[in-house]
Amino acid sequence: MRASDRAYQALRADIIEWRLGPGTVLGEVEQSARLGVSRTPLREALSRLTAEGLTAPQPGRGVIVSEVSLEKITGLFDVRISLDCTAAALAATRGDRHTFQELTRRFESASSLIQEADGEQHEYYELVAELDAAIDAAAANPYLLQAQRHLRTHLSRVRRLARDDVARLTASASEHAQIARSIAQANTDLAVASTKVHLHNSLQYLLAARTDSTTRTDNTARTVREETPHG
Repeated sequence: MRASDRAYQALRADIIEWRLGPGTVLGEVEQSARLGVSRTPLREALSRLTAEGLTAPQPGRGVIVSEVSLEKITGLFDVRISLDCTAAALAATRGDRHTFQELTRRFESASSLIQEADGEQHEYYELVAELDAAIDAAAANPYLLQAQRHLRTHLSRVRRLARDDVARLTASASEHAQIARSIAQANTDLAVASTKVHLHNSLQYLLAARTDSTTRTDNTARTVREETPHG
């Protein structure tokens, strides 16, 4: 694997998993040393990440991890609702019944998976990815898949805002079970409706979570300013 590809994959994973949070400065010297690559492949990796919208140039600071704003979350879901509902409708028409019956069963029992994860929900998110992949395969539309691929990069990052909320993840598992069940039953209308309900609930939760996070950050900054002696 080329050095630029290694740097790109490592940085992309760190950004999506929030190990590198919004606003983090990605200094060339620091990141080159951390990733074990020279500055030229690092610049190539940063250019790719900027093209995807995961990083952004900022005058005087170099390249930073892009922000996750309320506007960005809302914009993502504006597009996601249209794409996901179309995919669910196609999957309900074309999908393999047994595949989605099995996914329904697994989501119905996912609450124990979430409860036992101790804050790290990798197995649950892998199950969500399996459902996404099954819907993609059943929809069998390469143009739809291409549109989804770029969107999911950002959705994977935004989704981590809910990673520690067991109640929301448990509700989400139930919503995913209903989507899978509707597709297994070849019920197009219910598949679309179930998808809309899930996306509405997810959006409302994420907007509230991001607002709370921003408020906490602002309050912390205000406290630091108030407690810092002025000379």
